[in-house]
Amino acid sequence: NSVINQREVGTDTSSFEVALKHVLRQDPDVILIGELRDIESMRIALKIAETGHLCLASLHTNSAAQTISRIVDIFPGHEKQQIRTQLSFVLEGVISQQLIPSSRGGRIIAYEILVATPAIRNLIREDKVQQIVSHMQTGQKYGMTTLNAMLYKLYTERYISYEDAVKRSPAPEELINKINSRT
Repeated sequence: NSVINQREVGTDTSSFEVALKHVLRQDPDVILIGELRDIESMRIALKIAETGHLCLASLHTNSAAQTISRIVDIFPGHEKQQIRTQLSFVLEGVISQQLIPSSRGGRIIAYEILVATPAIRNLIREDKVQQIVSHMQTGQKYGMTTLNAMLYKLYTERYISYEDAVKRSPAPEELINKINSRT
């Protein structure tokens, strides 16, 4: 049996922050927060995850590594190391996605997946976020994929144009080199 309990701001709770503060009183298994808009919602999401609950949230970023940086960077300098440590313990994964015009009509999703392996957790803790992409490139056995790998796949399978692949790439030169080396 599954029960979904939704709280509507203005009807069921006075504010988003109040709802987040009291959500654990409902004894949930999974908590879907929605968008993490501010430091307080990020702080509460970390706290929820630390209690062992699966906490799902969204953040407007362009990559998995940027998501981690955004979470850490919203906090004041004296808290950043503590937040990196907390995040390294509770993060299970990040999915970053973009909708791209498809050459077959409509739009198609391009995504990257980061899985919080021990190596990734260590990079987060040690503030080496810039090295995450290289670990993602070699982490296919864990289910990881980079946005560039997905863009390459979509382009070579003729789902998206060369222009859109390069325009959406976080590392366009790398993608161009990969495309050019296949011919």
